[in-house]
Amino acid sequence: MSEDVKRGESLGAQVTRVLRRRIVHGELSPGERITEEGLAEEFAVSRGPIRDAITQLNFEKLVEVHRPRGIYVVGLSKDDVDQLYSLRGALEQLALSRAIREKDPARWEAITRAVETMAEAADAGDHPAFVTADLEFHTQIYALADHPRLEGVWRQYLPTFSALLEVTINHDEDLHESASDHALLLDVMRSGSPAKAAKVLTAHLDGARDRMLSELEHRPR
Repeated sequence: MSEDVKRGESLGAQVTRVLRRRIVHGELSPGERITEEGLAEEFAVSRGPIRDAITQLNFEKLVEVHRPRGIYVVGLSKDDVDQLYSLRGALEQLALSRAIREKDPARWEAITRAVETMAEAADAGDHPAFVTADLEFHTQIYALADHPRLEGVWRQYLPTFSALLEVTINHDEDLHESASDHALLLDVMRSGSPAKAAKVLTAHLDGARDRMLSELEHRPR
């Protein structure tokens, strides 16, 4: 299927996003061979953006390059999912422990708006809007932490977790429970209780990991 890309933004980033989504969603299977020529024809771009995309996906361990034989999809294994969520847990717990020190109410406005947007998206059954607000919520935890290097690592992995969330959120026909989870996490963060906030965050991320593992378990082999 041909894919249109938007001029005016990085073509390589757009190709990367589409291919990442296909791999994480299971549309491209582990072991499947892809070629620069085929992708360049499909996306109607030169090979430069395709090579940029393959380089990034190789870094993310989603493809492997075996020259001269070709490029092969690696996909996601259970171990990959465990590694990604354990990494995210370590990063986000550190961010959270710093974020809850913030006392300026104005700095909490963005994360509060994200919770409100999730509630509205849940009422509307709008999964894409919920995904956007969910990722904004977690990004704001890193922003509140005032740790640019930590936030930089999160942003590096954000596209991968965005693709994962698109998969796991589709397990929830009713989004209100997830919206309530985020509202609870915000409340315990504002209460300034590090232990309680850490416990709520752990449960939240463990649930996301388990939904992704369930998705992998039920995919055709």
